[in-house]
Amino acid sequence: MSNLSNIDFENLSRDDLKSILECKKEDILELMSLANSKRESNFVTYSKNVFIPLTKICRNDCGYCAFKQSPDDPDAIILMEKDEVLSTLKEAEKYGCKEALFTIGEDADTEPAVKAKLDKLGYENMVDYIYDICKMTVEETELFPHTNAGNFSYEDMKKLKEYNISMGMMLENSSERLMNTIAHEKSPGKDPKLRIETIENAGKLNIAYTTGILIGIGETKEEIADSLLKIKEICDKYGHIQEVIIQNFTVSPGIEMEDHEEPSLLEMVRTVAAAQLLFDEDVSVQVPPNLNYETSQIFLLCGTDDWGGVSPLSEDYINPSSPWPTLERLEKLTNDAGYQLKERLAIYEKYINEKYIENPVLLEKTKRAQEEIENN
Repeated sequence: MSNLSNIDFENLSRDDLKSILECKKEDILELMSLANSKRESNFVTYSKNVFIPLTKICRNDCGYCAFKQSPDDPDAIILMEKDEVLSTLKEAEKYGCKEALFTIGEDADTEPAVKAKLDKLGYENMVDYIYDICKMTVEETELFPHTNAGNFSYEDMKKLKEYNISMGMMLENSSERLMNTIAHEKSPGKDPKLRIETIENAGKLNIAYTTGILIGIGETKEEIADSLLKIKEICDKYGHIQEVIIQNFTVSPGIEMEDHEEPSLLEMVRTVAAAQLLFDEDVSVQVPPNLNYETSQIFLLCGTDDWGGVSPLSEDYINPSSPWPTLERLEKLTNDAGYQLKERLAIYEKYINEKYIENPVLLEKTKRAQEEIENN
């Protein structure tokens, strides 16, 4: 008898999820089939984006981070100026990009070098600057802002909502224990209480949101289960989480965790299947294709229906040693697995309404872009 037979797949508990995450090899194919059976369509979506790191200065110092730069680094991005950002956005338009993914190091404006640059440009803080960048993007380009910049207060998120069609931040893990490990011991912003509050604030404000977990940073199976259940709890309460990312830790040269072991393919398969079985069908489960270049098709067979943001122009500044697959390769991988590739916006269609996009100009622009995608 299968070890999966005692699991209540209609109402997954912590113990059920733990059983899935510890699934034996003889049950893996059955698990994948169960997860894939929840797929609602034959499409696998992606968002064509441009990745713009407004600053790579960050108060956190995660053991696995390849993004953060020191202000003393002569090549450091202290703060991109508006004309530089606009130039990149205009270049992205030529590639047909529709999502402008803006990232910053968390609380970068607590660093004197960043604060000095903001002062010089006439801004009090980073939120005001991001707001103006997003406003410029909406008013002067055909792209749509999606800001992923760590924790924000309720008021700051309320302000940014005006010119963002969606936002995001990885929960990574709900475990307080990890704050005392190499992964997060120097990263106050990774306190799960703060991150959960930010994700909940997005729900209170009706912001279409992306979050997820990071696998392979020293967490236990119980902590993975707890993290997925916490996201599900918030999702059920507010209904604003449009996609959940299952991201695998990958080694990059020079990081503190350079000698740390990466998660195995089967660990990822079990986790992706658990997420797919836990979340409702209208929440997409995503695995970054550039972090799983040779194995990404396996996750399609576990039910994943979205590749996430993929850029034909910019690198993945979070994972600089993992280049994006070309859209041609992505389509080939998708078709080979028996599915069809379909472009989407940074906001899923169900959220394109006055509740989630209050700015009437942005809403109308989003509706037109959605129609264009449907007609292509």
